[in-house]
Amino acid sequence: MKLAALCRSISSHRNLRGITWPLQYRSFQPDFVPMDPKAKPKKYKYPAFYDPYGPRPPPSDKIIQLAEQIASLTPEERNQIGPALGDRVMHPKLQPISVEGMDLGSQVGAGAGSSKAEEKKAEKTTFDIKLEKFEAAAKIKVIKEVRAFTDLGLKEAKELVEKVPVILKQQVTKEEANNIIEKIKAAGGVAVME
Repeated sequence: MKLAALCRSISSHRNLRGITWPLQYRSFQPDFVPMDPKAKPKKYKYPAFYDPYGPRPPPSDKIIQLAEQIASLTPEERNQIGPALGDRVMHPKLQPISVEGMDLGSQVGAGAGSSKAEEKKAEKTTFDIKLEKFEAAAKIKVIKEVRAFTDLGLKEAKELVEKVPVILKQQVTKEEANNIIEKIKAAGGVAVME
């Protein structure tokens, strides 16, 4: 079966077969060297681990002594090496990166969350709107109001409203927040500013 398919494919490409068949043999390639059948396969020595920078010279005696001195220090003294060396070498101090306006989600630790809360208490120029509860009969009206001031579709707005209590909108001004809260209250829901 396979032989028949091979013969058909060869006969269909007669012109191509006449040109390429002799060149397909490895012995006609210019770089071909026949392998000795009695030769053993070559064994290559691989390094224990890959180092992209190549072999490095061994450290000097001064560096080895310094490393031994650092290793003999107590952990408290080792913690002081970094700042002292940074002051001595005059490295610039790292500036804190502002994460305001970025949604870090679960990446923010407890310490970062508390510092962010302190910043919000100090400034309070922007507020978050939280939906506390709503009447069961007014659920559709509340969903329509949520869709009015967010860019959510019907399904997403419904899922958001069903997760009560939930933050509906973040980083809004006081006037805009009061306006949204009044609309939700008129629709039959209870929202608060945070």
